[in-house]
Amino acid sequence: MLAKAVTCAVDGLDGIVVQVEVDISPGLPSFTVVGLPDAAVQEARERVRAAIRNSGREFPMRRITTNMAPGDLRKAGPGYDLPIAVAVLLCTGEIAALPESALFVGELSLDGTLRHTNGVLPMVAVARDEGFKSVFVPMRDAKEAALVDGVDVYPVETLGHLVRHLNGQADIAPMSRVEAEAEAVAAADSGNGGADLADVRGQEHTKRALEVAAAGGHNIMMTGPPGSGKTLLARALPSIMPPMTYEEAIDVTKIYSVSGMLPNSSPLIQERPFRAPHYTISTGGLVGGGRVPRPGEVTLSHRGVLFLDELPEFGRTTLETLRQPIEDNSVTISRAQGTTTYPANFMLVAARNPCPCGYLSDPQKACVCSPAEIDRYAKRISGPLMDRIDVFASVPRVDYDKLTGENQGEPSERVRERVERAIDMQRRRFADTNLLFNSEMGPNEVWEFCRMDAQAQAAMQFAMKGHGLSARAYHRILKVARTIADLGGADDIGVPQLSEALQYRMGAGDADV
Repeated sequence: MLAKAVTCAVDGLDGIVVQVEVDISPGLPSFTVVGLPDAAVQEARERVRAAIRNSGREFPMRRITTNMAPGDLRKAGPGYDLPIAVAVLLCTGEIAALPESALFVGELSLDGTLRHTNGVLPMVAVARDEGFKSVFVPMRDAKEAALVDGVDVYPVETLGHLVRHLNGQADIAPMSRVEAEAEAVAAADSGNGGADLADVRGQEHTKRALEVAAAGGHNIMMTGPPGSGKTLLARALPSIMPPMTYEEAIDVTKIYSVSGMLPNSSPLIQERPFRAPHYTISTGGLVGGGRVPRPGEVTLSHRGVLFLDELPEFGRTTLETLRQPIEDNSVTISRAQGTTTYPANFMLVAARNPCPCGYLSDPQKACVCSPAEIDRYAKRISGPLMDRIDVFASVPRVDYDKLTGENQGEPSERVRERVERAIDMQRRRFADTNLLFNSEMGPNEVWEFCRMDAQAQAAMQFAMKGHGLSARAYHRILKVARTIADLGGADDIGVPQLSEALQYRMGAGDADV
């Protein structure tokens, strides 16, 4: 006898519908699973057998063959337990019939309880797109699944309860999307929101640089001695960035769902990600990888901030892998089984010391590094990577008076208002393009949107000749100046905006020449 159930696989961040076919025939008792299953799927045989018996149902002592189609797609993870069990029970008559257009996802424990399964959100999304009307998921994952509109999500606690529901002997009420979104909003409101710019004493120049970077989507490098506040400034950056839209929140939630990092407190991630990997991270950990590709830190920081502290201490090969994600806003991982692409639209925030000891040009502590050591330290970061950074800010030692003074700086909320107005101007400007921020402009957009008045043109010409700036630096300076003008509500770039942009660029040293 043959029975079928439908489930879903995840490839990258996309769901793929999988047909689970179970055939029970006479012969010696056996349980075979085919269709490119990994070890976790092969072990489903023992979980399904024990779960069916411990749920008070009969497990057939005959020859059982399970096929998962398409056969050329590798099946990974324990989420296939529930559809296999449902197909077996349907085949033996323990389940009378399945609802039309129903999809089943979930891992089974030996007593029949359903466990958390990674990647439920993209699975339910593809089920909705493929026309499925109902999805049965573990109870813990139901609020996450209910964020997808247009499909009924049923929270299943145990296999036995599901069988009674399918046979009309009990009822499982579908999860309400309104309830799921309300819980997500409540969890977001209870968050502490991270650091605030008002918590940082002094460093007004660097705070302004962070404001410019946030308003235009520019990557930023902070250079200063140890203890000057670089890390605290970086952690305050998300607080001045605009809140994520619902679509952005769904994109980020999908990433964390597939990675198994979705917090239990909320089904929806609404705060912009802030990722700060240690400099010992591997290349695969940073950009993603593995035999079965998994998202790396650049993808986990999608729509948020990737903070690389002590940038020169990262492996040079590891840092060079950032060049393609920064340019393309995505990362592609190729393996023998296929190619997977993950989104990686993040803001890079880097911090470094001016030299190995950290006290070069410090007014209170002498540097003990030789010129050769300083030169080697600077060359740990390649020119092409430095060229992908638009804003360079110096973070000097904080004076005692500022550190102990009672006057707090401008709060993040007020800065965020200016940033949101500047971003709104960019949205209107790029309404007919695929661009989102000034930092993404190409040469044609720079020529069209970065107009300078006569005095600014003369100042730019003087700077190009006096500092030997390249054409590459010219375009990046204009993009930063355009963002500064947006923050001030100016239509054209004037001398004040250009001078500030030049100041941020000069911190790059020779990388921009």
